[in-house]
Amino acid sequence: MNSIHVKTGDSVVILSGKDKGKRGKILAVSPKEGKVIVEGANFATKSVKPRRQGEEGGIVKAEAAMYSSKVALWCSKCSKGVRYGIKTDDEGNKIRVCKRCGAELK
Repeated sequence: MNSIHVKTGDSVVILSGKDKGKRGKILAVSPKEGKVIVEGANFATKSVKPRRQGEEGGIVKAEAAMYSSKVALWCSKCSKGVRYGIKTDDEGNKIRVCKRCGAELK
């Protein structure tokens, strides 16, 4: 089983590549490939054929998958991409916390 350090809906910052420094939310996670899709980053263009009569084809821009190692969780308190640790609350639930400042990551 492959695990990824981010989940769908997490706020992340991109660490490397053409979109370095951009922030966005995780739209999809593919643990088997080790990739994620980040909202508003890593756009790829692809040609689309019209499928039905009256539908237009053309060139469409869409977010492409990138390796999860290129993103880090965003801590709003630190205003940085950070690593995280796991703590348990009083009820025994696991909570992700920032390694730098100790704030809870959502």
